[in-house]
Amino acid sequence: MSEKKAVFFCSASSDIDPKYNQAAREAVRAACLAGYSIVSGGSFRGTMGVVCDTARECGAPNCGVLPEFMKGLEYDGLTELRWAGSMSERKDMMREGVSLAVALPGGIGTMDELFETMVLVKLGRMKATLAVLDVDGFYEPLRALLDHFVEHGMLTPEDRALLHFAATPEELEKLF
Repeated sequence: MSEKKAVFFCSASSDIDPKYNQAAREAVRAACLAGYSIVSGGSFRGTMGVVCDTARECGAPNCGVLPEFMKGLEYDGLTELRWAGSMSERKDMMREGVSLAVALPGGIGTMDELFETMVLVKLGRMKATLAVLDVDGFYEPLRALLDHFVEHGMLTPEDRALLHFAATPEELEKLF
């Protein structure tokens, strides 16, 4: 894989508003054009499939990481497929060598991946730019929660600043 790697955390649900998948296409395409190889959850389902499709269409290296219990859900056109023994191992493998971590609109799995990655960056265990693609205010409640944590001394302003909110794929592109 190329030297610059971006991991995209996202939904495996197919029952979401199409605008989220369109924003995912644009964000992944921008990352590919900026020279990033793409790492994702590696499934053909939901936004994960959109991420994989877009990386393949762009000709970018595309690594998918799935836990072994998800055999049969892997995206067929990956340039690299890695199997993990657990969800925790999967997250570790997805983050290996990345310099950009982006949370697309997603659910609790996406939040788990994002928060653990933010903690690792905060603790100096990894160095990466962290961002969420805040399509139509999807992540406004998260922004408010993090600000609430700062207000109550549970998170420093410096650590809060580790997570960038981009309203559009073009805004996200400025972080590359």
